[in-house]
Amino acid sequence: MILIVGGPSGCGKSTVGSYIADKLSLPFVEADTLHPAANVAKMSAGIPLQDADRLPWLSTLHQVAVQHAETDGGCVMTCSALKRSYRTILQGDREDVYFVFLQVDEDALLKRMETRSGHFMKKDMLASQLHDLEIPSKEESNCVVLDASKSIADTQKQVLDHARSIQHASA
Repeated sequence: MILIVGGPSGCGKSTVGSYIADKLSLPFVEADTLHPAANVAKMSAGIPLQDADRLPWLSTLHQVAVQHAETDGGCVMTCSALKRSYRTILQGDREDVYFVFLQVDEDALLKRMETRSGHFMKKDMLASQLHDLEIPSKEESNCVVLDASKSIADTQKQVLDHARSIQHASA
């Protein structure tokens, strides 16, 4: 199983994803660490990424996830996965890719972003992510949208329960 925890900056992807990976004994992949230096420089300078910036990165993420699936039985990866086209690239031709999309309102995202440090994504960049955001529809049967506005512990439990149900159905 490749589980991709998605959503805009500040929704809790990294906190939830690392927890789920630990509980499922799967490798954790933080997609932000795989951005090319040029992308990080743009975002650090407050310049929103365009599709041309993201597409090679998304292809790399797909390759990394596939490698983990083949060597480790899967992984938990964080990636904003803002657009359906991005999720399509991440999935490729695999049937074992699942998305959990964490949904949080803009005010809560901004508050969360204000409290974190050491991340290149600044809060003034959130508007560009929300502009690009395409929340997964019911047509994307491998995606589930979860309300992540409650406590991190509640969100972690929701995602873990969902991931375990996928594992159980796949067994």
